[in-house]
Amino acid sequence: MDAVVQVEGLHRSFGGQPVLQGIDLDVSRGTIVGLLGPNGAGKTTFVRILATLLPFDAGQVRVCGHDVVRQAAAVRRRIGLTGQYASVDELLTGRENLRLLSRLAHLDRALIHQRIAELLERFDLTDAADERVCTYSGGMRRRLDLAASLVATPPVLFLDEPTTGLDPHSRRTLWQVIRELADDGVTVLLTTQYLEEADVLADEIAVLDHGRVMTRGTAQRLKEQIGTERLTVYLRDSADLDRAVSVLPTASIDRAERTVTLTLAGPDELRSTLNALADARIALERTQASTPTLDDVFFAVTSTPRPGATR
Repeated sequence: MDAVVQVEGLHRSFGGQPVLQGIDLDVSRGTIVGLLGPNGAGKTTFVRILATLLPFDAGQVRVCGHDVVRQAAAVRRRIGLTGQYASVDELLTGRENLRLLSRLAHLDRALIHQRIAELLERFDLTDAADERVCTYSGGMRRRLDLAASLVATPPVLFLDEPTTGLDPHSRRTLWQVIRELADDGVTVLLTTQYLEEADVLADEIAVLDHGRVMTRGTAQRLKEQIGTERLTVYLRDSADLDRAVSVLPTASIDRAERTVTLTLAGPDELRSTLNALADARIALERTQASTPTLDDVFFAVTSTPRPGATR
């Protein structure tokens, strides 16, 4: 598949402080790539550079074969952008917002009515089309914002945390729309802080931290890199926690929960782990084994500490 977004050696600093430090990333046509990372990792800066809204210090960035600096106008004609907050005009109706953007995009006037009707139907906004946006719920505003970014049928869509603040039902509705767009051939780069969102939507995931891509791959491959199983051991006596970690030096502990947690490479390691705790006469209350999740990937490859966990 052709790489629609190509980024090589991207660097960007603010006030001498590096934000992006040598990013290499490509996004293939018709796929969804999820960009994960903690606050301050550089996700929004990265998207704004791709959308020609920010300059950068070094590197090469191309979208649909066009350089984002030398051919910025050509890039803008081929992209849609939805930021973290809805950017539609609250004093206009949903239909009026889409009509205004259609004219700004220089759509054929004969096609504007048809295009607006298609978008309103696709995003389930037909019934509310002639109501002011200030009366819309948060989910409706986000759907209208996404519809607005698609007025000119762009082949590439940048979504910067598009479901922030939405309730679970509205979030899942938006997920379905994004998946349908990719199925129709739209290339999507999605930044998100919701790990479940990336797991459900993304064909590939890149984890960003301190301005670098720490790891990249399908959700399944990233989970497999962490290990085959995650073992959580609940101890009867919290006084045994430090002794348990001395027996299992790669484990993390949660003192509040009286647990020791570690990732296992396979079933043989599960057996040897339990035998080591038994030999040390550490009393167990119960054990719980689970397969790795994207949460485990996130905490393993970023500097973000797992809540409650220490070494």
